[in-house]
Amino acid sequence: MIHLRLLVKEELILIQKIAHATWPSTFAGILSSEQIDYMLNWMYDLKLLESQMDKGHGFLVAEEDGIAIGFAGYELNHLAGSLSKLHKLYLLPSSQGKGVGKSLLLEVAKIAREAGQKSMVLNVNKKNKKAIDFYRALGFVTIRQEVNDIGSGYVMDDDVMELSL
Repeated sequence: MIHLRLLVKEELILIQKIAHATWPSTFAGILSSEQIDYMLNWMYDLKLLESQMDKGHGFLVAEEDGIAIGFAGYELNHLAGSLSKLHKLYLLPSSQGKGVGKSLLLEVAKIAREAGQKSMVLNVNKKNKKAIDFYRALGFVTIRQEVNDIGSGYVMDDDVMELSL
């Protein structure tokens, strides 16, 4: 049985471990291994994750038999408005395709609605067809594309998607 719960700061290592176990297969064929390593070391640095939590980001973890198998990272009142942002949603490869990602996303949407948010946005790599199809199936629509320079010669080339809450 899958159990969802909010993480506390002392458990952020779980987020880091799942990301490191997930990204190489998720982004194989989309990003170079060097860019994957660069982004993992940057985006999943424990001090950065703690800083995000200090700024109000929430981290929801999915557990099966007490073992963390996935997570969602989100922010309410993104850009000081009634907009939430799903920053991260990853599952261990062995846990994909079982409805866990959908459960995490629906729980984040519920939290956002209860907080008075009008919509939720997310960025997804425009070549990540599996993720784009997943978000579309749950009602997200592409509202624009963005290319963001993240340093060291790398960019994030994304679709920005939105879900009305």
